[in-house]
Amino acid sequence: MAKKLIKFMNTAFRDGFQSCYGARVFTDDFMPAVKAAAEAGITWFEAGGGARFQAPYFYGNEDAFKMMDAFRAQAGPDADLQTLSRGVNVVGLDSQPRDIIKLHAVLFKKHGITTIRNFDALNDVNNLIDSGQAIHDAGLKHQICVTMMALPPECSGAHDPDFYEKTLRAILDANIPFDSVCFKDASGTSFPATIYETIKRARKMLGAKVLIDFHSHETAGVGVVGYKAAIEAGADAIDLSMAPVSGGTCSVDILTMWHALRGSDYDLGIDPNKIRKAEAVFKKCMAAYPSNPEALAVEPLIPWSPMPGGALTANTEMLRDNGLMDKYDECLLAMNEVVVKGGFGTSVTPVSQFYFQQAFNNVMHGPWKKIAEGYGKMVLGYFGKTPVAPDAEVVKIAEEQLKLKPTTEKVVEINERDPKKGVAAAKKMLTDAGIADLSDENIFIASCCKEKGILFLQGKAKPNIRKVDPNAKKAAGGGDGAYAVRVGDKTFNVNIVGNAATVNGKSYNIDVQTGTAAGAAPAPAPAPASGAGAEVKSPLPGLVIRISVSEGAAVQAGDELLVLEAMKMETPIKALRAGVARGIAVKPGDQIVTGQTLLTL
Repeated sequence: MAKKLIKFMNTAFRDGFQSCYGARVFTDDFMPAVKAAAEAGITWFEAGGGARFQAPYFYGNEDAFKMMDAFRAQAGPDADLQTLSRGVNVVGLDSQPRDIIKLHAVLFKKHGITTIRNFDALNDVNNLIDSGQAIHDAGLKHQICVTMMALPPECSGAHDPDFYEKTLRAILDANIPFDSVCFKDASGTSFPATIYETIKRARKMLGAKVLIDFHSHETAGVGVVGYKAAIEAGADAIDLSMAPVSGGTCSVDILTMWHALRGSDYDLGIDPNKIRKAEAVFKKCMAAYPSNPEALAVEPLIPWSPMPGGALTANTEMLRDNGLMDKYDECLLAMNEVVVKGGFGTSVTPVSQFYFQQAFNNVMHGPWKKIAEGYGKMVLGYFGKTPVAPDAEVVKIAEEQLKLKPTTEKVVEINERDPKKGVAAAKKMLTDAGIADLSDENIFIASCCKEKGILFLQGKAKPNIRKVDPNAKKAAGGGDGAYAVRVGDKTFNVNIVGNAATVNGKSYNIDVQTGTAAGAAPAPAPAPASGAGAEVKSPLPGLVIRISVSEGAAVQAGDELLVLEAMKMETPIKALRAGVARGIAVKPGDQIVTGQTLLTL
């Protein structure tokens, strides 16, 4: 009997990057690997979207649209290039109105994409209706999603075969146009019995002709057996990655899955020697990117705190940026309560980020003392209906802190009324920033990337990608790499590459030598403060994204002085008393540390 051919999408260049490097990779560095993978016979690629839309602007000082154009050029005209979209959120953490949802599909079609995988982390089908129709109307293939994870042990109420069957039935009843169906488990926690039963029921509902795809990761150590369960239940396709971004927090490697299927009734249809050659090219491309120890390891505790691979390293990279990596284990443990009380939204972007942000706040400020905006809006209904009702006390706390009432209104309808969202708001944002080019691309960048997108378009963004030349001569002080240097009571984030160092977001030329230099000037004493001014110091590390006052401005107690971003959360710094703003010491785009002086009142 002929073996069944199992199709696969190569996720290395989107999900793999997100899972290993927090999506922080320069475009030119990996394009030779795209070409090598195409030459090895791979025709289906994940080519952007998700965090790989925002990351080029946030961390690479690059244009994601140009990245997609380059991908098409290397993959060839006939490749199926697929991107990832978050339903009504499209490719941002915040949700959007209909004009931006439509613009997303039109622009991705323009820049060479053929298929968009479209999911909602809450499995609220209302969030898939407008986004799915827009994808279809733009002439793209629409792969609609049901998102999966295992609930923490001893929990129930959602994320079982009955729940997934109900979600798929709601999609069918909504008459959303689609070309294929994906069951997406970003955390890799779904256990094989659930996967098998879910896919089996889906095949019965959809018939024999609809392509069913299953997506998972190795984070919890069950990726291969999960894929085998999906295949045996009737899945036509799975998602696989390539070394060096496979296994661990990433998807299963193509060669690993090929080996797992040997001697069975299924085959990937590959030439393994050609794949080996392509992986060798890819490893060479990524040799300058240091691997994080948590990125390629199976974590047995993940089922209790289902952190998906793509969010895990994005969060650890931000913790490293802010000198807080020592808090990672505490944050991961704190996620359990956050997930249980949050209504069991699937741990995939943006909900996985909301979970981690709230866990981070619970660790840093005390349990439920500070509600993360995204998490709070989620439990209050502003991202849609959660699978089960969130904890009533947490909802009350969120309502009090965010000063918002719970809602059951459709998300897109709320966004349609919001004057801060949509094409018109994005145009105003661009104009106010002095950007004359109101192209569709710039409008979309402003809408989805906000202040960080504006910094990029103004030419003020700075790259923040950890990269080390493996052939470079090591500096005497420890060599190229990222360091947290503590001097007295201050911590400085230092990234050294050759003779250049970036210290808290500012670049300097350096020359490190062994020993001490004769006649070195002592550090200057701090200038005495004039008048009775009080220094405003940062209560946390982060990135300055907005200065809200000008030099010499009069402020009242409670006025916003500036806004920092840390862990993808905005934190306003407010005046504790009335005064006049003097000596503003930072600017948008600066990375600052806890205790650093921001200005004087």
